Amino acid sequence: MLMLALRGMRTRWVTFVGSFVALALGVGLIAATGLALAATSDAPERGPERFAAAPVVVRAADHLRVDTPTGTRSKPLDHPGPVGPRTADRLAALGRTVEDRTFPADVTVTPTGPDVTAPRTGADARDPRPGQAAAPRPAEAAEARVGHPWPVAAATPYRLTSGRAPAAPGEVVVTTGSGGAPLRTGDRVLVRTPAGNAPRTVVGTVGDRGFEDAVFFTDAEAARISPDIDALVVHADATAVRRALGPDSGMDVLTGHDRRRADPDPDRDARALVSVNALLGTAAGITLFVSAAVVASTFSFAVAGRRREFGLLRTAGATPGQIRRTVCAEAVLVGVLASAAGAWLGARSAPPLVGRMTEAGLAPPWLALGDASWPLHTAFWTGVFVATAAALVSCHRAGRTAPTEALREAAVDSRVMPASRWAAAVLVLLAGLGLPALALAVDPGDLLGRKSYITRPMLLVVGFALLAPVLVRPVGRLLTWLPARLPGATGVLVRENTAAGVRRTAAVAAPVLITVALAATLTGTVATLEEARATEARTAVTADFVVTSGQEGRPLPPAFVERARAVEGAVVGISRSTAVTVLEEDTALVTSEARAVDPARLAAVSELPVTAGRLADLDDGAIVVNEEWLTTRVGDRVTVWLGDGRRTSLRIAAVLATGTGDNGVYVTRHNAGGAGVDRIDVEVAEGGDRQAVAAALHSAGAATGTRVTTRAEWLAANGPGPNDPTRTGLRMILGIALLCTATALANTLVMATSGRVRDLAVLRLAGATVPQILRLVAAEAVAAVGVGTVLGGVVAAVNLLVVWGALVLLGVTSAVVVPWGTLGLVVAAAALLAAVSAVLPASLALRTRPVELAGARE
Repeated sequence: MLMLALRGMRTRWVTFVGSFVALALGVGLIAATGLALAATSDAPERGPERFAAAPVVVRAADHLRVDTPTGTRSKPLDHPGPVGPRTADRLAALGRTVEDRTFPADVTVTPTGPDVTAPRTGADARDPRPGQAAAPRPAEAAEARVGHPWPVAAATPYRLTSGRAPAAPGEVVVTTGSGGAPLRTGDRVLVRTPAGNAPRTVVGTVGDRGFEDAVFFTDAEAARISPDIDALVVHADATAVRRALGPDSGMDVLTGHDRRRADPDPDRDARALVSVNALLGTAAGITLFVSAAVVASTFSFAVAGRRREFGLLRTAGATPGQIRRTVCAEAVLVGVLASAAGAWLGARSAPPLVGRMTEAGLAPPWLALGDASWPLHTAFWTGVFVATAAALVSCHRAGRTAPTEALREAAVDSRVMPASRWAAAVLVLLAGLGLPALALAVDPGDLLGRKSYITRPMLLVVGFALLAPVLVRPVGRLLTWLPARLPGATGVLVRENTAAGVRRTAAVAAPVLITVALAATLTGTVATLEEARATEARTAVTADFVVTSGQEGRPLPPAFVERARAVEGAVVGISRSTAVTVLEEDTALVTSEARAVDPARLAAVSELPVTAGRLADLDDGAIVVNEEWLTTRVGDRVTVWLGDGRRTSLRIAAVLATGTGDNGVYVTRHNAGGAGVDRIDVEVAEGGDRQAVAAALHSAGAATGTRVTTRAEWLAANGPGPNDPTRTGLRMILGIALLCTATALANTLVMATSGRVRDLAVLRLAGATVPQILRLVAAEAVAAVGVGTVLGGVVAAVNLLVVWGALVLLGVTSAVVVPWGTLGLVVAAAALLAAVSAVLPASLALRTRPVELAGARE
C-alpha cells in the first residue's frame, strides 16, 4: 500500500502539492500562534521596585477577604484605606519609620526656565552659577507625574545624579523622565497637585527607574498636600511589626518579594497578558477551524476527482478496504510532510508575529518567545490528524461504491449527499440555531461576550458547508439567472457547469463561505456592539459639558471642582468612580463598577434606563443596581462591600436595564469608599446663558490645567477609533482566515481546471476561441465565489440578527451595523484570486493542440 500510495502521489502531484500547501500553511499558522501563546503563559518575574531597599512595608490591606462555606474568597479593593496615625505611632516605637504619600503632581516647564536646547557642561550641567541668568525655555504641556516625600526615595533607592535634596516648600527633586524633554537642576516648573498649582524650582534630579515619573517634595510639604499615609517603611523586625499590629489590624506587612504589592500597578504585567492570551487563543482557534475546514474540503474534492481511478481499481479486484488504506496512506504521507514543513514555517514566523503585535500595541513590549516546544508538537500532530480525518471522511463513500457505480459517477456529479452527511448537517444546524435561541430565552447577555460571538458562527458555517452540495444548484441558478439570459452562450454554460460540477463549485465556495461568514460576523458584531454602546451613552448622558481627568485613576483638581460648583446658571453633577462587591449564593465574590453621585443632580445631567424604582429614592442607605444582579426587587436589602472594604447593607432604590454591560451601579458619596472626584457633568440650567457657563468652565479649566469638553466631544473621544485594539486584533484574525482562503481557492481551482482539460478541448473543437474559454473559466470561478458569498452572508445575517435580538431583550434599541466595506474587499479579493487561479492553468493547458487534449487521460 505504501508503494502504491507513493506512485499515486507521483502521478497526481498537482493534487497533492495543493493539499500539501494548504495543510502546511494551516499548521504553520497554528504553530506560530501557539508559540506566541506559550510566551504569554507567565508574566516576567519582577522584584520589588518602589520599596526594593525597604526592610518592611506596612500598608492597608488591598484585598477583600470573605469567609464562605466553600472557603475564603478574595477580591482586589478599589480604594484601599490609609495607614492611621495611631498605627504609625505604634510602629514608630519599634524603630525608624518613613511615611510614604503618593499623589498626582503634574509638571509644566515654565518659559523662564533654562533653555533645554542649549547644552551645558562642567558645573553648569549641575547647577546654574550664582547670579547667572538662565536662558529662557519654551513652555510645554503638562507631564503627568506622581509626588512623594523625599525621605521615602531611599526605599527604592533613588540616588541624586545632580543637585541636592529639597529643603524648602518651593523646592523639588525630579526623575529625569521617560518622555518629553528631560528636567534638569535649576529648571523652574509649575507643579499641579491636589492642593493647587504652585511654581517650584528643581534643585536636584534622580535617575529614571522605569516604573514612574516622580516629583519629590519635603516631608512637610508632601504631608500638607496629601495628609493620608499611604504606606509606612519600618526599619524593624517583621515579626515584631506583625505582633504590634495584631491579627485584625487590617494592615498588610510586606517583606521580601511581597513588597512588590506596594509598587504602582503591580499586576500590570499579568493584566497586559489577559488581552494577549484572548487574542492569540482566538486566533489559534479560528486558524485551526479554518485550516481544518479548507483542508477537509481540499481532500474531499481531490478524492472525489479520482472516482474513475477508484472504479478501475475496484474493477481490477481491489477491495473497499484496500482503496481506503491507499487513500489513508497518501493522506498520512502528505500530512506528515506538510505538518513538518508547517512546524518549521511556524517556528520561523513566530518571532515576526510577536514583533508585529508589540509594534501594533496588542502585546506589551517585553513579550518575547521562550523555549517551549509543545506548540510545535501540537501543530504537527494536529496537521496529521486533520489530513487523516479528512481523507477518512472523503474516501468512505468511494470505498463503498461498486465498480460500475464509480465509473458511472465519474461523468456527472450525482448523489453528492449521502444520508450520513444529511444527518450531520441537520444536527449541526439545529445546534447552531438552537443554542442561540436558548441563550436568548435564558441569558441574552451571554450572547454579547467575545467567546460567544466568535465561536457561535462556526456551527452554522459547518452546517452550511455540509449542505453546500445541495445548496449549490439553487444558489448558482439564482446568481446566473440574469447572465444566462444575456446574448451569447457564456451565461448558459456558466449556469449549467455550475449545476453539473456540484463538487467543484462546493469546494470553491467552502473557503469563501467560511471567510465571508467570519468577516461579516466578527466585524459586524463588534461594530453593532460599539454602536449600541454609543447609543446608550448618547441616551444616558444629557449634560451639555462633561469634564474628566483624562487619565484612569486620577482625580480632578479640587480647585476646578470648587470653581465648577460655583458656576452661575449651571446644574453640576459631581461623581466618583468606585466599586461594590457582593457575595452571590455564598460562594462567589462579584465586583461591579459603580459611580458615587449626588442623587439630587443625577436626573438633571443623565437619563438612565430605569426598569423599576426611582433614582430620586437613592440616598446614603440605598443603592441602584442593574438587572444582572441576583437581587433586583426594589426595597430589598443587599449586603455589599464598598471600595475601601467596608461592609454595609443597602436598600435597592432602583433597577437599571442590563444593556451592553456598561450600566453599572450607583451609590452616594457616603459609600464612595474614599474615591476622589473624576467626572463632572454640567447642564445649563433652564434660562441660563450657555455661553457664560462655557466661558466660566473654560476659565476654571485653564486655571487648573483641566480640559473641558462638550457632550459631543466627550462622546467622540470615548468612542472606538481606527486603531482600537479590538479592531486591530480582528484584522489580524481576518488576515489569517483570508490567507487560508486564498490558499484553498488557488489550490482547488488549479486542481479543478487541470482536471478539465478534456472539457476545454471539446469546447475548442466545437469552435470556441481561447479568449472565450478563458472568460468562461473565469466566470465559473467568480460564480462559485458568489455562491460562497451568498451562503456566508446567510450565516452572518443569522448571527447578526441574534446579536440584535439580544440587544433588544437587554433594553438597547440600536441598528445592526453591516460591514459593507470589509465584505466588499473580502469578496473582491476572493473573486480576483479565483479568476486568476482558474485562468492561469487553463491558459497553459490550451497551448496543447485540442485533439491531443481530447484524447488525454485524466
